[in-house]
Amino acid sequence: MRETNPNSWEARADAHSFYGFTDLPTIADRGATIVTSGHGPYITDVHGRDYLDANSGLWNMVLGFDNKELAEAAKAQYDTLPGYHAFFGRMSDQAVMLSEKLIEVSPFSDGKVFYTNSGSEANDTLVKMLWFLWGAEGQPQRRKIITRKNAYHGVTAVSASMTGKPYNSVFGLPMDGFLHLTCPHYWREGKDGESEAEFTARMGQELEDMIAREGADTIAAFVAEPVMGAGGVIPPSEGYFQTIQPILQKHGIPLISDEVICGFGRTGSDWGCQSYGFMPDAIISSKVLTAGLFPMGAVILGPELSDRLTRASEAIEEFPHGFTASGHPVGCAIALKAIEMVMSDEIKGNIARLIPQFEAGMARLAEKKNIGEWRGRGLMGALEAVQDKATKTPFPGNLSVSERIANACTDQGLICRPLGQSIVLAPPFILTDEQLAEMFDKLEAALDKVFAEVA
Repeated sequence: MRETNPNSWEARADAHSFYGFTDLPTIADRGATIVTSGHGPYITDVHGRDYLDANSGLWNMVLGFDNKELAEAAKAQYDTLPGYHAFFGRMSDQAVMLSEKLIEVSPFSDGKVFYTNSGSEANDTLVKMLWFLWGAEGQPQRRKIITRKNAYHGVTAVSASMTGKPYNSVFGLPMDGFLHLTCPHYWREGKDGESEAEFTARMGQELEDMIAREGADTIAAFVAEPVMGAGGVIPPSEGYFQTIQPILQKHGIPLISDEVICGFGRTGSDWGCQSYGFMPDAIISSKVLTAGLFPMGAVILGPELSDRLTRASEAIEEFPHGFTASGHPVGCAIALKAIEMVMSDEIKGNIARLIPQFEAGMARLAEKKNIGEWRGRGLMGALEAVQDKATKTPFPGNLSVSERIANACTDQGLICRPLGQSIVLAPPFILTDEQLAEMFDKLEAALDKVFAEVA
């Protein structure tokens, strides 16, 4: 229940903090959760209560909340060069080494990296890069960006326009020229009697129709998450990327893989594009890039886009874009250590061991009569709540079912994320078998409680 002391942490948060992406009725009823420390996959609030964080913070704290090696990498860099920029042909040695490492571990044979402070900024930067290079190549009209409904690409004006979520309408977004195709969620978007293969073919035809309608010579790129993360962990239908990539290649439209969530092991492969068997022209990275210990994003350009952007920049002597803290030496040092650890045999082995147990736990909970489906890939999954399983009818919105489930989880000492009618799980990569079992036990107790109330 809500803390009533006017000098409490919760009251102090209310007094001077403006909440983003927060269910305000929950805050009014329960107050904010104020976190003071963390250990392993757990966070601890100001009252000393522990919570197993089944969302790795915000998809990113995959190595836990007290990783000593990452902290030591940060401290060592603070003691050596605590800050610098990446402007005017000057950058830290850490930024140079990180760029080398990112190309090495990417699917690309060569390429270049541009740093930002978040995934939102990385997507924003990518769009400016595309507009710049197309203009330099004599096609300034190629400015349209294709994404999908329910996709999430960030919160800047440009990346929010890429994001296919209806809530952005309150900002008067999307801006002109940002186009959204159908979400490739076969379970929800498939027509009666339509096979998954037919659904995928329809998604391809929809893309063809959009290109014909808009004109291929007006489209700058197609940007897609391998698995839609903040859309509710929505994997594409079978064969989706194998259907759309040839269409894009035919029309000379770059395919960009937004790997802010999927990159560095979340889907069970190093990159989400590898999990789904396609080769993008560029990759957007953030989150696991620094395991959540530093705000950083990166645009990883494959060789073709890298060469084209270099030529465009050389023509005017610079690429006129950047951020004060991008390529920050401490962030780069943390990222180098995070990549080393996440791609180690130890962590990869733990991910591989956890995935079948995670899938089995999700499948077991999906047998409940008010769970319509479970979906996911690797160590990311969602359970979709429904009022009627046979008809896939959702609960009325005013019941706030997923928010109630998330709150019930919090009461159990578990952090889960409500997204639409779904509860999303993206556990840290360091979880033990016992902690995974704890996660599912607490989630099941919360589901049973809420469904007994509303079903």
